[in-house]
Amino acid sequence: MDVTTIIAAVSIITAGLTVALGSVGAAVGEARAASQALQAIAQQPDEANTISRTLFVSLAVIESSGIYCFVVALVMIFANPFWTWAVGSAARAAGG
Repeated sequence: MDVTTIIAAVSIITAGLTVALGSVGAAVGEARAASQALQAIAQQPDEANTISRTLFVSLAVIESSGIYCFVVALVMIFANPFWTWAVGSAARAAGG
């Protein structure tokens, strides 16, 4: 198994784990935020507009962490900085 294959395998596995953990973390965070917001609205119905507005801003911030994980996964697959090093090392080892 050459270096390029190892880097490709590690990049794909890392990208998969990043997306999996990022999406699960964002889903759990959004569920907890929605649950707490519904509980707060049930206790103080007069403040429903303020709580809802704060909830939507919070959900956007929480979702951004999942999107960042997705972007990191895309970088690991399509713009991996280690590819240049691996290809250069393979060319030097081949004598080129």
